[in-house]
Amino acid sequence: MSKKQKKTNKRSNSIPLLALAGGIVLVVAGVLFAMQGRRSPTEGNGIPDIDVSPGMIEYGDIKLDTPLTFKIDVTNKGDGTLRIEDEPYLEVLEGC
Repeated sequence: MSKKQKKTNKRSNSIPLLALAGGIVLVVAGVLFAMQGRRSPTEGNGIPDIDVSPGMIEYGDIKLDTPLTFKIDVTNKGDGTLRIEDEPYLEVLEGC
C-alpha cells in the first residue's frame, strides 16, 4: 500500500467514530435539558403560593425625579418551595 492509501483509510475510520461521539454528546445534552425543569425529591410535592403585600403603593401626586422608598413583603403561603428565578420588576402606572 502506498502512503496516500494508508492516510485515506485512517481518515475514513475516524469519521464514524466522530459521528458516534457527536451522537452520544447530543443524547446526553437532550437528557440533561429534559431533566432541567424537574424538582428534586427533597423539595416536596406541594404547590407554592406567592403573597405580595401591599398589592399596590399609592403616593398621590409627586414631582418627577423625586426619590421614594417603600417596603414590600413577599411570602410563600403554599406548602411547596417558592423560587423566584427571574429578575423582579416593578410596573409604574400613571394616573391610576
